[in-house]
Amino acid sequence: MKLIIYGTKTCKDCVDALEVLEQKNVRYLFLEFSDSIGNLKRFLKIRDTNPMFNPVKEKGGIGVPLFVFEDGTMTFELDDVLARIDAASE
Repeated sequence: MKLIIYGTKTCKDCVDALEVLEQKNVRYLFLEFSDSIGNLKRFLKIRDTNPMFNPVKEKGGIGVPLFVFEDGTMTFELDDVLARIDAASE
């Protein structure tokens, strides 16, 4: 399963999610955007065009970590990621 994570290592939720995924030996591509303008632009394009971010933006949030599966499904929830990984391994 291909998993892409947008985030930054200055975000506690991002760091916590990465630690859990590491402990579970989940392979992922982490697109850190605090040190990459290219990664930030890719994230902002998603954030600015996807209505799933509207409630996050209304509350002043950023919307990370953002988990993107190979089929394009996106979630902010680590529990969703773990459930999908568990289902794929059965």
